[in-house]
Amino acid sequence: MKPMYLSIQQKETGRQIKKLLVEKGYTVKDVQSAMGFENPQAIYKWISGKSLPSLDNLVILSRLLYTSIEDILVVDGDVVRFTGIYFKLPVQ
Repeated sequence: MKPMYLSIQQKETGRQIKKLLVEKGYTVKDVQSAMGFENPQAIYKWISGKSLPSLDNLVILSRLLYTSIEDILVVDGDVVRFTGIYFKLPVQ
């Protein structure tokens, strides 16, 4: 089996987080409060694509947004295995 090389696209993931927040009607302040952050800087860094949430924060964010972690992260080079045949998915 060949190795798979995947990378999380920070900027696109930030756009996805912002889109999901808007769709669910949440503000940065709402997320800050739900996560117990003293200030919103980390959330602004996620939205701007300067950083990614930690795994713990991704779990909280996915529950807050009623979605999966996979729906939050934008991954370049996604590969789907279907009965032994691999398909490369287009980058969103």
